[in-house]
Amino acid sequence: MRAFFLLFTIVLGQSLVFAQTTGPEKGHLIIAGGGLKDKAVFDKFIELAGGSDSHIVVIPTAGGYEVTEEVIERLTQEWLNRGASKVSILHTINPDESNQQEFANVLDEATGVFFPGGRQWRLADSYLNTLVHKKLNQLLNRGGIIAGSSAGATIQGSYLARGDSKTNTIMMGDHEEGLSFISNIAIDQHTLARNRHFDMFEILNKHPQLLGISIDENTAILVSGNEFEVLGQSYVMVYDGTHWDQTKGEFVKNEAHQERFHVLRKGGKYNMKERKVGKPLQK
Repeated sequence: MRAFFLLFTIVLGQSLVFAQTTGPEKGHLIIAGGGLKDKAVFDKFIELAGGSDSHIVVIPTAGGYEVTEEVIERLTQEWLNRGASKVSILHTINPDESNQQEFANVLDEATGVFFPGGRQWRLADSYLNTLVHKKLNQLLNRGGIIAGSSAGATIQGSYLARGDSKTNTIMMGDHEEGLSFISNIAIDQHTLARNRHFDMFEILNKHPQLLGISIDENTAILVSGNEFEVLGQSYVMVYDGTHWDQTKGEFVKNEAHQERFHVLRKGGKYNMKERKVGKPLQK
């Protein structure tokens, strides 16, 4: 396993310092929990991608279907209807092709990239540690935006939740590394719609240094630097080892084996580096 799994045990007094969770230094991410229909979320993506000057690259590889001319035409028209000025489709299941300049160069012109849903391990197999991966990071570094829904959400984290190639019910499977646009994090999706809100603890019990984020359908987080804001119509669960104590009126640390988490709605904010809710939860 790579460095993002490491638990740093530097002792300061009585406390341990864990690896920090940080977002991209430049650019933005939109991470959606699947079933995305909220026009405001798509509008925000197009806006941050440059609006009328936007060039959106769609990467449908997670879907596992053949990307035919008909599919390309459908996806292109879909994104033109959402306000994109130019749309390109990038797809391969061959990581060798992902390392070819001719294949990856379209990302040099992109202002935004979108990963639709499917199975996140397919994205890892095709793009992890390739030239495409490098150019995606370059896109962020020049102020662009990367977004994705469902599998396209989870792949943006460092630990690949539900990355098993056999089934989507195994939290820690045969693929465990994501594209790491956010470091030291595991991201799950379809949370309340599929009764998944306690599943994240399986990963965190094994890797307690990770921040856990679980996003319901038709809901997203907009990541800017180390902070995010909730967009959409449902809820985001944040698993950082603390919870809001209604009796004390403050955030408290979870006790051993206590499965508590934060629930944020539209407009709620969270600092991933400081692991701090930006707004008190409603009592």
